[in-house]
This record gives sequence, C-alpha cells and structure tokens, in this order.
Amino acid sequence: MAYRYSHFDPLLEHDSAETMLRIAEAFGSFGTYAEEATSDSLGESLPQRFDVGLNYVAQGLDGRGNLDSKEIALKRTNYFRETYAYGDELLAPAIEPFFAHQKMQIAAQDLSACPHVVPAIVYANILIPGQELAIHTDVPEFRGAHRKNTPQWLLVSMLHSGLFDAWRIPIITCVSWFGSATGGAFTFYPDGPSGPRTAIPAAHNTAIILDTDRVFHGVERVEGERAALPAIEAGTRLCFDGDGRWLLKNAGTAVADYHWDQLRYSISWKGYGFASDAARGLWESHSDDLTLDRIIGIFEGELRSRGQDPLSRSDPDNVAKVLVNTFVKFPQARVKRH
Repeated sequence: MAYRYSHFDPLLEHDSAETMLRIAEAFGSFGTYAEEATSDSLGESLPQRFDVGLNYVAQGLDGRGNLDSKEIALKRTNYFRETYAYGDELLAPAIEPFFAHQKMQIAAQDLSACPHVVPAIVYANILIPGQELAIHTDVPEFRGAHRKNTPQWLLVSMLHSGLFDAWRIPIITCVSWFGSATGGAFTFYPDGPSGPRTAIPAAHNTAIILDTDRVFHGVERVEGERAALPAIEAGTRLCFDGDGRWLLKNAGTAVADYHWDQLRYSISWKGYGFASDAARGLWESHSDDLTLDRIIGIFEGELRSRGQDPLSRSDPDNVAKVLVNTFVKFPQARVKRH
C-alpha cells in the first residue's frame, strides 16, 4: 500500500524558524528518550520501544544497513527528547503559534481525508553526532488508550494487528527540521514495509507530513562522529550552556560539548483526525473507551483463532514479546557488516 505525504520547503517564515531554535534553548535541558516513560504493570522491565531496539540490533536497520554491537547501538539510538505541548498543556509557551499553525492543519486534513483535525502533541528530538533513529513506526492512540496510560509497545502492536481500527484516532505527523547539522536524513518506506526506502534531507526550515503511525521511518546517522560516542546513561541530559553551546552531562558532570551546527534538531507536530462530528464526540465523551483488560482480551481471542498458545498474564514480559513478535512486522534489509 502506498502512503501519501507532502514536503514543505520552506515550512515557516525566516524569523519563525529561528524562534524554533530559541525555544529549545529556553527549555534548557533534554533527557533521553529511553527515560520518557515506563510500563508500570505490563512488560515493566522492558524499554517502552523494545521492539525497535531488538529489530535494530538484529538487522542493523539504521537506514543505511549498518550493524553495530549492542552497546554501541544503544548509544546511537538513545537520543534526546522533550515534549513542548500535549493536549491543553503547553510546556513551552512560545510553541503555541506553531502548535496552532494552519498550514499543518490544512495539510493534515488533506492527507487524512478528515475534515476535523485537532492539534494534539508537539515534541522535539535532538540527536548528537554519531546518533541515528532506528526504523520504526510512531506510537498511535486509541479511544481510552494512549501513551500516558498504556505501554508504547502495546499501542504499536494494537495498530499493526488491525484489531483495534474501530477505536483508532488517526494521527497525522509533521516532522520539521531546524539548524544546520549534516547527515541525519529522514528515511522512510512510503510504499509500505516491502517497498523501496527513500530519504529526504533534514534541511533547515523544511518538513514532511505523513502518517508516521503506519509508515516505517527513521533517521540516518548524524555526521561528525567522534572517535567514540560518549556514555549515555540513566540520567544523562543535554543542557544548553549559552552562545550556541550544548553540554552532555552525566550525573551533572559535562562529558562532551557540542555547538548547534552539530546537533540534529527536529520538531514533530501531531494532529488528531476525525472523519465526522460523531467520531470526535466519541473521543471527547469517553463513552466507548478501551481498557487494558479489554485490549488483552481481544488479543487473546485473536491468538486463539490462530491456534497459538494463550497469553500468560503472570509473565508480563512474555506477553509483551509475544504480541510484538506476532503483530509488528518490520521492513527487511540486507545488513552491511564492517
């Protein structure tokens, strides 16, 4: 299946694009994606997107077919993220004009064929030299099940299974880039996981808008890698130090420093799409929300229909692995060993 997308060049007026850099500076400090959230009751010992990590290590799907050791792979893919806006919560007040930008809403309406698009989330990613973003699909949302109350790997399994389409909230994502880092192209599979891969440079003040919940995509390696990637441990943060300089800190101690032109900085805008007033009303009223028990029950029914063993709820990590391995099918690529 082919998926439509649009490319913006430029996305914003010059001064507005520069403001996007200032917002990151004012935010001041970015934590790692691996620490964004936890799964409190299901698969709790596993990273939120263990599906992506396992696939990356197994196949080297970094967008270029490279294969690293597990230790290096973890450093390469544990990039930095902070949320600027989520629903009514503006964590970076200066992002409000971007959050409500008509250009993205109109494009989202066209791509999704949904007349109602509600701005929902804005978050920023920063990758240091040598890092990349493994091939993946984004975290979807369903009525009653979203990234604040449901493990991210479970949400991804729900979408790829096709069992929960009646509850799915279509999300259109605009990924935009700011700054002058080299490398870090956006790579994706617009014709589906069995189709060819394409790439778009992450040039300053440009963007792509598409359904990243369904389209597999990633980020090619940011150039300028040093002899060895610095340690990125629990609690590592990337902190703005003034005059275009950022410090990588472990336990409060600077272990590396970077300038803006070395960092790949992207901002993702996400809008919920609703095909009708009735669909939006169901979402707002919470009258037909999914619960975790209902979700697992639906999965169990599907596994039984396939003749597979039932899920062992006493082993939450096994539940996670069974669902991901059964329903999430990544693109296949040849691995270049070096």
